[in-house]
Amino acid sequence: MASLPENIQAAETLDLIIVGAGVSGINCAYRLQTEFPHAQFAIFENREDIGGTWDLFKYPGIRSDSDLHTYGFTWYPWPHNNPIVEGPLIVQYLKACVLQYGIDRYIRFKHKVLSMNWSSKEQQWTLLVSQDGLLKEFKARFVILGTGYYDYETPRQTTIPGIENFKGKVIHPQFWPEEFDYTDQRMAIIGSGATAITLLPNLAKKASKVTMVQRSPSYILSVKNRDPGPSWMHKYLRPWYALLFYMTAVLCHYFPNYARNALLKSATRQLPKSVNVDPHFTPRYKPWDQRLCFAPDGDFYGAFHDPKTAVVTGQIKQVTEHAIEMEDGQIIDTDIIVTATGLKMQLGGKIDISVDGGRIEWKDKIVWNGSMMQDVPNMFFVMGYTNVSWTLGADVTTFILIRLLKFMGSRGAKAATPRVPKNANLSYQKFWPLSSTYSREAESQLPKYGNVGPWKPRGNIATDYIHARWGDITTGLQFSS
Repeated sequence: MASLPENIQAAETLDLIIVGAGVSGINCAYRLQTEFPHAQFAIFENREDIGGTWDLFKYPGIRSDSDLHTYGFTWYPWPHNNPIVEGPLIVQYLKACVLQYGIDRYIRFKHKVLSMNWSSKEQQWTLLVSQDGLLKEFKARFVILGTGYYDYETPRQTTIPGIENFKGKVIHPQFWPEEFDYTDQRMAIIGSGATAITLLPNLAKKASKVTMVQRSPSYILSVKNRDPGPSWMHKYLRPWYALLFYMTAVLCHYFPNYARNALLKSATRQLPKSVNVDPHFTPRYKPWDQRLCFAPDGDFYGAFHDPKTAVVTGQIKQVTEHAIEMEDGQIIDTDIIVTATGLKMQLGGKIDISVDGGRIEWKDKIVWNGSMMQDVPNMFFVMGYTNVSWTLGADVTTFILIRLLKFMGSRGAKAATPRVPKNANLSYQKFWPLSSTYSREAESQLPKYGNVGPWKPRGNIATDYIHARWGDITTGLQFSS
């Protein structure tokens, strides 16, 4: 047998490896240690702390756009009275979960997975991992990717004419400078999504002027950010919030004109008369064709009652040394430009995946039960929902994983590989169901769904949960011993 290169540490063998210590990875670890207490597994986290998104993003006001009763875990109910909170409190909650159940003993920080190759001969994965410049090799029967859906290292790139001419500071929210002082500064936020809607009321607390510059607006729903009743009721609020937000998405889908009118009337009631709903808050698309944005206690609309807050809708002509010029002639003088133009979608955390040495491209594959990829053995990837909390979908994936591991163990199977039958005659559906710009740009690089059986996309939280717990999870899989 050939020896390893001198700079690669000899292999450590585990039963399973989870990549990512965010919400998905922590939840998966809890389920694994509960159902398989003797399993040898680890969580590899590239960063120096847990939390994923909530550890990465540091911009003012960073918060969840889902309620924490459903975004939190069933096994550790959200303990606070506010269902929508800022990132630091979410990280605090995740750390409490990890310590309460001893999940911290599985986490290995600063472990960046560079590549993973499945060997049909060995019936296991070999992972190449970097830790502080040292290369290590690990082997595992199963790999679970809890790496999310966007690129942590590179934000979405967009063309802003003349941005290179700007003499002030340009910041992308994904890399907000720590301790950055913008007191009494004029600020322009380019964008209209959840990040921009979060930033505007928070920046307005210290900046001298904040202007949101948008090409087209988003739908924004104000929600009360205080739970009724005592804290012991919190565990019962999870199904209520799940049903509420799911039914909101259903209403928007089947009755788009009614939903549109309701959202626009709500916006009109909350805005000052000096701010017009059309064009500033009248989107061109139907509600939930793109993600519905939430404003806790109406903070976004409330910010416009302060004259130092403004919104401009239209096309940017150019950025000059100290201002943004619009096609219609408006000029927004600014000291700082925040480019809240979205995320760059990226599945698998940039890991180079191969099977028997042959490179696997996500874009060439079809998804099995929202959890595995066609022709790739023993690899799960965790995805949540787009219209309700991420964690509800992550839990569905984990339940399928747990049941599959038990099924394989009872039959002595070592590998499970999704295989699309040659005569399947599938019609394809796009992987990401929303029409946001960032998802359209990435569509050609993403896997696809089919239209029948285990190749269909998820979408109904009740039927997805029932299927994950008690439904058929073997159709479409090829098992080997």
